[in-house]
Amino acid sequence: MSDGEWFLVRDLLPVPGWLSGRGGRPEGYCHRQMIDAVRYLVDNGIKWRSMPADFPPWPRVYAFFARWRDTGLVSELHDRLHQAVRWAEGRAPEPSAAVIDSQSVKADATVAYDSRGFDAGKKINGRKRHLLTDTLGLVLDVLVTPASTTDRDAARILLPTARSRLRRLSKIWADGGYRGHLQDWAAQHLGLVLDVVLRHEDVQGFQILPRRWVVERSFARLLRSRRLVRDYERRTDTGEAVIRWSMIALMNRRLAARQRQHPGSAPIPAE
Repeated sequence: MSDGEWFLVRDLLPVPGWLSGRGGRPEGYCHRQMIDAVRYLVDNGIKWRSMPADFPPWPRVYAFFARWRDTGLVSELHDRLHQAVRWAEGRAPEPSAAVIDSQSVKADATVAYDSRGFDAGKKINGRKRHLLTDTLGLVLDVLVTPASTTDRDAARILLPTARSRLRRLSKIWADGGYRGHLQDWAAQHLGLVLDVVLRHEDVQGFQILPRRWVVERSFARLLRSRRLVRDYERRTDTGEAVIRWSMIALMNRRLAARQRQHPGSAPIPAE
């Protein structure tokens, strides 16, 4: 991270228990070192054991990554940055509309048989990433499943979780894979309007579809992180954490760039 990025993100970091008087062992490395190491791994796609000597030892970095994954701290930091970016863009911290889609990626040999599947439509043996983004293309929630999981089945897991956190959410755009009984189920049980945007059959070649292009751009941004080009993670929740770390880096850079362009702008609230 640059000094500008660290200046913006340090006030959004969760406070460790030992620092706030709740007990626990003091950490041996500062958060900036650890976050830099995790972001380096996600961005460059290296193995944990290939961590450069400039960073803390890889077992300590992995322990930091696993602790933040298991305790939900990475999700907390991600959500705080998301609210800060929306605030800086002049939007309400909580969105009222979203876009949902999925992406199938090949899985490495480290991925166990019981957590992978075959996507017959894309001819891919691996896992599927289900993203729910706002209209800015920022991730609201993510779910990693075997590639054989249908979009409708994954949406029945993803949408209730997102609806419980995002009270203002009322409309979601999706592609043809989500149409049918899922639309009635979302309206009846969640109070969500699921608007399916279909591609015109008489149009050949590439076509930008309204609203759907937003989540497609988000998938393209994630693939710029080399750790996400394939699925190398043994656990699906690790894959979800890596996606959040990739988005954390993107949002942090965006906030720092905005701060450089508008140095006199109002401070970004932490909540």
